[in-house]
Amino acid sequence: MENNTDVSIHDFLERMRKPSAGDLVKSIKSFIVSFLNNEPDPEKDSAAVQDFFSKMEAAFRAHPLWSGCSEDELDSAGDGLEKYVMTKLFPRVFASNTEDVISDEKLFQKMSLVQQFISPEYLDIKPTFQNETSWLLAQKELQKINMYKAPRDKLVCVLNCCKVINNLLLNASIASNENTPGADEFLPVLIYVTIKANPPQLHSNLLYIQRYRRESKLVGEAAYFFTNILSAESFISNIDAKSLSMDEAEFEKNMESARARISGLSSHPTAPPPPRDESSVHKTQMLNPKRENTIVQSRSSDSLSGTSDILNANSEIPVKKVESVSDLENKGAARLLKDTEANKIFQEYPYLFANAGDLRIGDVESLLNSYKQLVFKYVCLSKGLGDAATTSLASSSSPPLQALSGFDTAKESEEEHTTSSSSVRETDRSVDDLVRALQGEEEAVVDKVLDVKQEEYTAVLAEEQT
Repeated sequence: MENNTDVSIHDFLERMRKPSAGDLVKSIKSFIVSFLNNEPDPEKDSAAVQDFFSKMEAAFRAHPLWSGCSEDELDSAGDGLEKYVMTKLFPRVFASNTEDVISDEKLFQKMSLVQQFISPEYLDIKPTFQNETSWLLAQKELQKINMYKAPRDKLVCVLNCCKVINNLLLNASIASNENTPGADEFLPVLIYVTIKANPPQLHSNLLYIQRYRRESKLVGEAAYFFTNILSAESFISNIDAKSLSMDEAEFEKNMESARARISGLSSHPTAPPPPRDESSVHKTQMLNPKRENTIVQSRSSDSLSGTSDILNANSEIPVKKVESVSDLENKGAARLLKDTEANKIFQEYPYLFANAGDLRIGDVESLLNSYKQLVFKYVCLSKGLGDAATTSLASSSSPPLQALSGFDTAKESEEEHTTSSSSVRETDRSVDDLVRALQGEEEAVVDKVLDVKQEEYTAVLAEEQT
């Protein structure tokens, strides 16, 4: 399944620009507007999109613009339509369901732990077929899945990953005079590669492909490989000692060790965390349902908070001292230098070791979005650690970023005295609005923020004139 989507969308858009395509353009725009005005419902949304694709494929076939075209050209038109429509609908339909988001986080955390200790032997992969170095190629293909928005492009990432595995197994069987490998040999390797790749939002990506890839194209080889990765996801979600042919005690020990490694616990025991207010914990979980699903347990929460213990001279009770962003960065860098498997940590960042010549025009949008997310998360982290940590960052930030961030140092001290529940609500709302503003998905949010800044600027000018 070659990746010629760029050609498909280009040809599709060129035809749509012609005056005779006016009726088709009107139908497409009308569908998108009508779809976005409806309440989200994954099942109904999927059915509506699939029905629209079927009708439009028939319309292309009967339209003069495609008169005399081959089946391949008509198929390309369908792919072009799919990419155009789903790129427009992506923010509305991808990971829009709370249950899907929770499943994404659970799956990601599960793979983050299991990948720390799993080996091919645990999945009964024969030594003949073990090739971890070459499997990195398959992992890299799967890790590209979040670089794209079109269902076909995401599916291509899955298929490329599967084809790499399939070819490696075939070559290994020929070299060792083994029988041609089948599903019993293929699926365990795919499970292993998926765990090691651990692409974020895998559950939502697979659902997105299943719901919005044209049904007429999810057949044959594509359907076979896609069914296998669905099986791999199901296996990983339910992975336990028995599924890995491992003793229960050994499995739990490995999982606990993995939690400690991820959370950065040192070999020295730390002071137990102070008692938590169960009522406030319950409120936070109600407002932030994703947090109750995180895999890191409470015993590792101290190291995650980025704080260190000091003694209060009067009470001799451990008091938390906030570390600066620089301290956290230096601590992390030191740990990375000592980590013998540091290279694996960076495998989910496909651009990190890329050269300028490796990039394509289509990569610009993904890189820009990643940059915006990075800046946003860094600013939020700095603010969360306190004003002292944000002073140097604020002075080096560009005015547009400061205007969009909506963070005001003078107001923060007042906000700290609000109740925990209202604080969480406001934080979640502010975060959501800011993310949408940075991604360009909510122009209204940007306008609102800029209008507020303009009013403040006008007020300053008025004071200076008086």
